[in-house]
Amino acid sequence: MSDGPRVERWTRRAVLFVLIALITLGGLAFGPMVFSPGVTERLSALFIYVILAVMWNLLAGYGGLVSVGQQAFFGLGAYAAIRLSAAGVAVYPALLLAALVVGGLALPIGEVMLRLAGGEFAIGMWVVAELAHLLVNLDPLVQGETGTSLIALDAFAVAARRADTYWASLAAMALALALVFLMLRGRLGTALQAIRDDDVAAASIGVRVLATKRVVFVLAAAGAALAGALWLATAITFQPHAYFSVQWTAYMIFMTLVGGLGTFEGPVIGALLFFIIETAFGASGVWYLVGLGAAALGFALFAPRGLWGGFTARFSPRLLPLGYHVVLPRTLVAALAKEGKTP
Repeated sequence: MSDGPRVERWTRRAVLFVLIALITLGGLAFGPMVFSPGVTERLSALFIYVILAVMWNLLAGYGGLVSVGQQAFFGLGAYAAIRLSAAGVAVYPALLLAALVVGGLALPIGEVMLRLAGGEFAIGMWVVAELAHLLVNLDPLVQGETGTSLIALDAFAVAARRADTYWASLAAMALALALVFLMLRGRLGTALQAIRDDDVAAASIGVRVLATKRVVFVLAAAGAALAGALWLATAITFQPHAYFSVQWTAYMIFMTLVGGLGTFEGPVIGALLFFIIETAFGASGVWYLVGLGAAALGFALFAPRGLWGGFTARFSPRLLPLGYHVVLPRTLVAALAKEGKTP
């Protein structure tokens, strides 16, 4: 066999990275038995942040749909969990079911919103979020801005509730990451990249632009709803103004921009950085939010690729097998290096 170029997907580095990630997830499963109650609760929040960042990145970074109204689905996820629990559904299954219900609700919303583009879509989603907020306030169960609680959680012992919420958040994060990973590896992922670059050109070569955007819109909505339902399980109380606040989308944008828009690993890194900043400076009040805004603006102006995006542009680590890579023979690499060229 000649020593020629070959195309590969699962590099040794990718296999090693995936194994480390799986081992890490397996180790985190023992968290409630190892960590203190405070650490367990904070890690549950981190898992939810990862879900939010990954889903907003799927929508904007890969689908090209920049939304400033994803708090609509975050709040509706929590509200649906309240309603399902009040109807007699077991509390933790209600969290997952709430995400599915909101994902179904996102279908007709998407039929309208996906007719908009650019700034119209972004502002339109904000209007949807405000409308959802007002409609939820009309429900007598919610009692307006006074809010209500996920009362069914009172039947659990505090330690059991903390552990169950931790495991539910960890499982949801792993599910979200796996779904996005598999999506990006398939034909849909290729279509998304074509649409992001130029949806008119993508349509001209046979890409089903509207259908692809619809899938991404619904999945991102269901993911945000699942995050909202899980956040309700950590906080127990539901006040509409807190769950439908635009700050949730601001957090998603911050995590994605800082980590690396349009990359798989970037939002996870951004969520981890946001989590560290919030843990260290969250008690600083309004200055904490000012600092987040300034940091996001700085990254947008001076490091638009984000942390991971800039790193990959320079070093090309290829940790995940999302695409195919051409591997050149060592003799050719050596010859190019001798000529001062980078393969």
